[in-house]
Amino acid sequence: MKRRVPGTRTSAATVAAALAVLGLGAPAFAEDAAPQSASSASESTPDSAALKQTAEAYLQTRAETVTTASGPRPFQATGAPSVLSAATAPMAARLRSEFAALAQKGQKYKEADGGYTKAEVDVTVTDATTDGDTSTVNIVEDGRLYLPFTQEEVAAGAPEYEEYSLPHTLKFNRAADGKWLLASDKAHTSGGVVPSTQVTEPVVVEEDGGGTPEEDEGEKEGRSTPMSPMVSVTPKAAGARYNYNKMVAYADKHWRNYNDAFRKYSTDCTNFISQVVYAGGWDPKGGALIDRKKNKYWFYGPTTLWTSYTWAGAENWYWFAKKHSKRTKILGSIWHMGIADVLQADFNRDNTIDHTMVVTKLYRGIPYLTYHTSNTHNKSLKKIVADYSGSWWYAHRT
Repeated sequence: MKRRVPGTRTSAATVAAALAVLGLGAPAFAEDAAPQSASSASESTPDSAALKQTAEAYLQTRAETVTTASGPRPFQATGAPSVLSAATAPMAARLRSEFAALAQKGQKYKEADGGYTKAEVDVTVTDATTDGDTSTVNIVEDGRLYLPFTQEEVAAGAPEYEEYSLPHTLKFNRAADGKWLLASDKAHTSGGVVPSTQVTEPVVVEEDGGGTPEEDEGEKEGRSTPMSPMVSVTPKAAGARYNYNKMVAYADKHWRNYNDAFRKYSTDCTNFISQVVYAGGWDPKGGALIDRKKNKYWFYGPTTLWTSYTWAGAENWYWFAKKHSKRTKILGSIWHMGIADVLQADFNRDNTIDHTMVVTKLYRGIPYLTYHTSNTHNKSLKKIVADYSGSWWYAHRT
């Protein structure tokens, strides 16, 4: 069975009904849902729409666990919540551990910059197959984590929420009584900064768009470790030759909805940032096949063999932007960044840059960053630093 089911906004009543169809209890947050008995559908091949709603129940509750609004949090009460009873025993054990870690993460975010006040999750099913007693459902989770700003502050420029988009592969097993239980959840984070609803560390992977340049670049300049936030942002020079509004508009539009004019890389963060600065006026340099390994060139071509290492490789991009083209200037502090500035991270301090992001919001001196891998829009620099405080950082004035 393969079919696509469009995403919809999750409600407690919808989730409760979906779980009832599968012979499962209502989730912990659906307090007002009346108990319902399992239907005969629980003993047949599951409908992908019902599994989708079960996935929404799980991921909505997961997202709520990282929020810090007043009131009881899901999975923090005593006893086994009913969403855990909708999982196999090994998966339930894993989720208990992860939910506890997410609650701690939410508290850390609250201490860093106020945390999140509520969460909303949408799920889109991209593929669903059933083979005997196992059902595999590929989905995309689109989440909004609301920030503790008033409507007046949002009107004045504060971001209302942080957004993320994350593919998952979920597996369900049919139990002896016919119920379909969540057996596994593989979140496809693919390296980079993971969404706030995940507890894994960043996986440093070799970028398929970059590589070892032909020249020895020497030592990097401008390495920074996190310091106390400084709200006095260094202003951009008047009459700048680049259009920063276009850079931000491009990032806002394509952080989740990829531009079909460009290929997608398995680690896509620097490919995305190159598109952002290109939209703002950066001119390509070079273009011949023999130029692609040289960090003094930056260009995009019809295939990877006709695209420079500097276009989609974070380490290579640094050397083109800062050293060879001098299109960026390294700032003395990551807290001096302004709109459309670029932040790069070396997660494991091995002198190779792993990740690239762009500032799309600035409120009260705090940058909010947008990036691919994993696709995220307007995440507070304070939260990113709270997660990866041991990293080395390189802040570029574009």
